[in-house]
Amino acid sequence: MVTIDFAKGGGVVPVIVQDHATGEVLMLAYMNQEAWEKTLSTGKAHYYSRSRARLWMKGETSGHIQEVKTIAVDCDADTILITVDQHGGAACHEGYRSCFFRSRLTNGEWQVCGERVFDPATVYGKSD
Repeated sequence: MVTIDFAKGGGVVPVIVQDHATGEVLMLAYMNQEAWEKTLSTGKAHYYSRSRARLWMKGETSGHIQEVKTIAVDCDADTILITVDQHGGAACHEGYRSCFFRSRLTNGEWQVCGERVFDPATVYGKSD
């Protein structure tokens, strides 16, 4: 039986989140033991916010929940990979489908390469 090694990362492990149907990387987040257990028990992705120092369910504010389809763990048991059905069309709090919506051009400038799915000011009542 594999046990997730939360101790190695100071109580949290990184979680790579992919779209179940397409394999697109949607985001990177962190889980602690509580978020891991909540994810397993509910089937909805829960994470640990390092900046807010609290557990949160993806979509608790926006309604854009992540329904977990598969879970994998790396060889060191210190990184989790989940595939999800992303409800609401966007994983990014800035309104894009993926948090990786920027691409670097040869001139060194970041270029937006995705379309905004929702307006964060409307969904969250503020803009980032």
